[in-house]
Amino acid sequence: MKKEMLINVLQPEESRIAIIEDGVLEELYVERTSHENLVGNIYKGKVVNIEPSIQAVFVDFGVGRNGFLHVSDVEFQYYKHLVSEEEMRANRKNPKFNERSARHKPPIQDIFTRGSEVLVQVIKEGIGTKGPTLSTYVSIPGRYLVLMPGLQRMGVSRKIEDEETRRRLRQILRQIDPPEGLGFIVRTAGVDRSAEDLVRDMNYLLRLWKTIVRRIEKQQSPVDIYEETDLITRTIRDIFSADIETIWIDEPKAYERARDFVEVIMPRHVDRVKLYEAKEPLFHKYRIEEEIDRIQSRRVPLPGGGSLVIDQTEALVAIDVNSGSHRVDNDADKTSLQVNLAAAKEIARQIRLRDLGGVIVNDFIDMRDERHRRMVENKLRDCVERDRARTKVLRISPFGLIEMTRQRIRPSLKRSAYEDCPCCRGVGMVKTGESMAIEVVRTIMKRASNEEVKRIQVECHTRVADFLINRKRRDIIDLEERYGITVTIQTGMNVTPEHLVVKCLNDIGQEVSILGSGDSYSRS
Repeated sequence: MKKEMLINVLQPEESRIAIIEDGVLEELYVERTSHENLVGNIYKGKVVNIEPSIQAVFVDFGVGRNGFLHVSDVEFQYYKHLVSEEEMRANRKNPKFNERSARHKPPIQDIFTRGSEVLVQVIKEGIGTKGPTLSTYVSIPGRYLVLMPGLQRMGVSRKIEDEETRRRLRQILRQIDPPEGLGFIVRTAGVDRSAEDLVRDMNYLLRLWKTIVRRIEKQQSPVDIYEETDLITRTIRDIFSADIETIWIDEPKAYERARDFVEVIMPRHVDRVKLYEAKEPLFHKYRIEEEIDRIQSRRVPLPGGGSLVIDQTEALVAIDVNSGSHRVDNDADKTSLQVNLAAAKEIARQIRLRDLGGVIVNDFIDMRDERHRRMVENKLRDCVERDRARTKVLRISPFGLIEMTRQRIRPSLKRSAYEDCPCCRGVGMVKTGESMAIEVVRTIMKRASNEEVKRIQVECHTRVADFLINRKRRDIIDLEERYGITVTIQTGMNVTPEHLVVKCLNDIGQEVSILGSGDSYSRS
């Protein structure tokens, strides 16, 4: 399997990184300069509001929007004065004890007061009206290790499942002997690394932590203490693995920066970083642009037939699996199984590429055979294992639904690249010409009941005007005769389908105020 990393940064406003496997786009990372990425940044903030009802505080950390800090994300050092050492030792000996559980912590109003200073890290971007989510459990990633100042122990990533590997890494960690009070976790990238590699990474993180501590001591809150690296450096650090044959970069300065970084953290792979100099754009050569266009589509075709329909709402993401014309030996059960297995693989890929998060409900084609249902469920679980975001897949329901959750770190690709349509205001539909025409007649009737009104001017979309003139002419004439008014209908230039402006005039041409807040009724 040929695996490559493509880095496109020719446009200064946007950086894009694609991971392709045998020519197929498997991962996509997009970052724009117009949207500052806060995730991973560390700030010295100040508590500005305490909400006991939800056991959370809001923190001003200097970016213009207050962050949300829940009690479950408050580290022990902030409430150790409220808990005896004996109690904490007893809790830690309990195998069921979870230090991050809100049940094992004092109330948030006892931990903080308004004005309290707190060191926080952004763990989730603000979405919509919600501010960023914060945590006091600070973590600073290196290439092979993650520094966790509040952990006070050495550990191995849960994603490393092989017990022999875990034992070997724990033995190396015991030999390293980090400074007291600081914890380290071995990342998946550190699986095959030597003790020297891990020590070198630890020393880099320790130097970085000393710099951070000095800034914490000197700076007044709210202030930026540490910023995550740019997308290129971050992705190479977190994503690069030995099976990636080449890192192609299409911009000379970015190439030099990436090469310098790789030379420092993994010098043996520096020759894999290459400058792309061909005339044909990098993403076009690998047909990535076509793939990105398909990512934005609501309907996704499946290999061999069938399709996915992906709808993103405020509450959840709904994914519907359709069989289309796909048939296997005229056997409905086999057809359903084959389409669902293909759908499970593509669903895992699409949620990665689109960066979908939160609750995701997958509506698979009904299957009567219980074995088939388990096969589809297990296939989806296997396919999401490679996802860097935390995912949890539930059992398939009797209706063929599989609910899952995926860690939402930042807004999805769709929400970052698109804005609500000015015509439908994000609904996805507009009223028909008939519906708008009926609304116009009702509005005329209401306005005409005012005795001051003698003329009503209606401005609307062409198709609404056509319906009024051709299908509702009799109704409008009846209103003119009943109320003694004149109705004028005209079309607006380049207006939306739901555009409607109704002006009411008296017998000398002055506008009559009907609504109290203005002299005309309008909607666009």
